[in-house]
Amino acid sequence: MSGAGDLFDDNKDNAAFRTIGEVANALGIKPHVLRYWEEQFPMLKPVKRSGQRRYYRPEDVALLQTIDRLLNREGFTIKGAVRALRSGQAGEDATPVGAAAVEAKTGNAPNAELAAKLRAIRGRLAEALV
Repeated sequence: MSGAGDLFDDNKDNAAFRTIGEVANALGIKPHVLRYWEEQFPMLKPVKRSGQRRYYRPEDVALLQTIDRLLNREGFTIKGAVRALRSGQAGEDATPVGAAAVEAKTGNAPNAELAAKLRAIRGRLAEALV
């Protein structure tokens, strides 16, 4: 995954704090969604200064990129994404919690070919929305 600094086309240092507007534009996510994620993901804690204005550090932006990937590309629920982040299993090849639960209960791994096709379709849909 690209670094958080690669997202921003400004003259700020990669280590600079970013406003919610800057982060929302860079990630293509509405500011109200970022505020909602802050409520749902306890590990997401941007710096708040006067007037409760949020400032995101590079590690906050990286976490938001991971949350976005888990929820919007890999099909995790919010609860499943929180669990994956807490357990350290939120890497690029993370298995959505729903699929892991089916595998654990049935002993059957999901059909790899079907899963690959669905991921390809999801990728095409995500590109179409950009």
